[in-house]
Amino acid sequence: MLNKLERRLKIKQRVRGKISGTADIPRMSVFRSNSQIYVQIINDADGKTLAAASSKGLEKAPKKEQSAKVGELIAKKAAEAGITTVVFDRNGFLYHGRIKELADAARNAGLKF
Repeated sequence: MLNKLERRLKIKQRVRGKISGTADIPRMSVFRSNSQIYVQIINDADGKTLAAASSKGLEKAPKKEQSAKVGELIAKKAAEAGITTVVFDRNGFLYHGRIKELADAARNAGLKF
């Protein structure tokens, strides 16, 4: 029987085998911890992080609201870096709750995926 972490890592390997970020369409990777949420836009061809945002330093709010703010923040940083389209990497997490809030907020702020 797999525990939660092993299950997530197995899903992550399966997803990452199918997607990769390029210079034209980078990968947007999300990590969710118990208290924070982090997102990076990565060019896997060069191994470089093009933009990053997290809920650290944001004002106290419910976790879903913080996720939405981080989604808007990463979309703004991506636009400043000239990125309009990304590949979404949920990093083995279910597309639900905070992950979905972040993705929806990023889409509403102009990021395409």
